[in-house]
Amino acid sequence: MQYRRRRKGIFEPRRTPICLSLVSYRIRDEGEKMSTIALLIVRADVPNEADRAPFDRWYDSHMPDALRAFGALQAWRTWSRTDPSKHTAFYEFPSLEAANACIQSPGNEFDAMWGRRATRTRDVVEVVQRLAISN
Repeated sequence: MQYRRRRKGIFEPRRTPICLSLVSYRIRDEGEKMSTIALLIVRADVPNEADRAPFDRWYDSHMPDALRAFGALQAWRTWSRTDPSKHTAFYEFPSLEAANACIQSPGNEFDAMWGRRATRTRDVVEVVQRLAISN
């Protein structure tokens, strides 16, 4: 298996997938124990253009609360530039177990606020290869 040096760490892909819908990669810093990092991905479809600005404002306050409630390491979110109705939030976790536990949370706050105006799916995905351009 090849290793790719990036900054201080060495990235190593898993040899076998954890499950078909899991994004994970292991990072090993020199002299440190191997750790697994997983991502929970929350995709939302906000089809009505008039709902997008209120959705964006709501997510501005929702994301910090979700980050704390999930116990995630960090979070970020995006709007698609090819389909403006698509919103995606990413939550990074120190373990696959932590990400998988969060995918089971009910999401009542989202449903109560957005009902049928926005649909949501969740996924935990597996990174099977990670490359960087070296100079």
